Amino acid sequence: MEATRITATELARNLSDVLNRVRYKGESFKVMRNGEVFAELGPSHGTRKNFTVADFRRIFGDMKVPEGMGADIEEARKALGGLPHIQWPSS
Repeated sequence: MEATRITATELARNLSDVLNRVRYKGESFKVMRNGEVFAELGPSHGTRKNFTVADFRRIFGDMKVPEGMGADIEEARKALGGLPHIQWPSS
């Protein structure tokens, strides 16, 4: 994904949103002043972005599910009394 170009003024006005996009979406930004890039803002190497359904499909898409695994998962869910619904971020 290519970095989004943003002016220093836009960054100042939208700092919270830009930081959230870096943290939760893994986006990167090139900060410009007078038409010249002078800084770059992006996730640090230790920061993990949200794992999306598209990420899951890319990594596990060709994996074969062992026979009976679905029944085992349902049995475990019933034994735990149900699990909270988790909203996965879209890609």
